Amino acid sequence: MSWSNKGRQLKQKLKQVDWYLYFGLLFLLSVLATITWGGLKLHGLLNDADALPIDAVAVKGERKFTSDQEIQMALQSLMQSSFFNADVVDVQRALEELPWVYHASVRREWPAKFKVTIQEQQAVAHWNGQAWLNVNGEVFDAIGYPELTDLPMLSGPDDMAQEVLVSYGQLDELLKINGFKLASLRLSPRHAWQAELANGIKIELGREDKMTRIQRFINVYPTLQQSERPVAKVDLRYDTGFAVGWDDTNKRTENK
Repeated sequence: MSWSNKGRQLKQKLKQVDWYLYFGLLFLLSVLATITWGGLKLHGLLNDADALPIDAVAVKGERKFTSDQEIQMALQSLMQSSFFNADVVDVQRALEELPWVYHASVRREWPAKFKVTIQEQQAVAHWNGQAWLNVNGEVFDAIGYPELTDLPMLSGPDDMAQEVLVSYGQLDELLKINGFKLASLRLSPRHAWQAELANGIKIELGREDKMTRIQRFINVYPTLQQSERPVAKVDLRYDTGFAVGWDDTNKRTENK
């Protein structure tokens, strides 16, 4: 085949090509490439802590036992991030891991500020000697402070903490209106209740009818006071009566 024939065939094939389709595909590819390049540049910018730094973090909420230093340590990852790529969920989790923080919220405020709100635990009782109970009857571990020394001493199985707290409130209210103060309340593993008053008297309440039995103690206490021996313990685990343990040691000390 001569070169002239090959040239004519090539021209014929070129005429049959859909150039609009090819140019359209080329244009689409160029647009996609531009979008991809722009997205990568934007992603790099948003994740660049130097380009979009966090200017300030405002911490709000009443705090008694959570120090500024503890909060700064928890916010380290936040301050090393840019405004847009900071993981607020991780920061919130880090704040809530602080011993005295009950709840924390973190949110962005345009253009380069974060607002942190902290709600501290409200301890209402000692729990099992080493932990604390908050107002919701939840157990938490944290270092103690002198102003919390006088909180009541509660103890029992952790899964019964809320019930112990509610029972303490009921018993303490009944005792308080009759001139007593409940210092501690214990629920044994066998679900028996043991109380101790602020004056040192221990009261065995058993498993049932603890309110009725504490009322029985209130009714009989004036009679017990008439004895020369101070009361050390009252066992109310009986249907109708009770047993009294006398503190003879204190009596001998007082007689010296």
